[in-house]
Amino acid sequence: MAIQKLSEVEISSAIAQLAGWAVVDHKLQKNFKFRDFVEAFGFISKVAIVADKMGHHPELFNVYNKVKIDLTTHDADGISALDFELAQKIDKLL
Repeated sequence: MAIQKLSEVEISSAIAQLAGWAVVDHKLQKNFKFRDFVEAFGFISKVAIVADKMGHHPELFNVYNKVKIDLTTHDADGISALDFELAQKIDKLL
């Protein structure tokens, strides 16, 4: 079964359940700030493990102690339920 892109209404409803996430450029995005580079990179490593187990890989950006994560489902050409599932798992890593 193909993964379905969520409607704007579905996205608005789902994003209300998440803290700090926003839709930016048609992607689910959140910015994180850590004490230093090592802590930020450790977080990225944890995200990578969770994402790989799901078979759903985020766009990760890192500058020193800052991490930006963009979630989108390329196969659905937009945001899907899979993105929200990964966002929830990422938030639990903190």
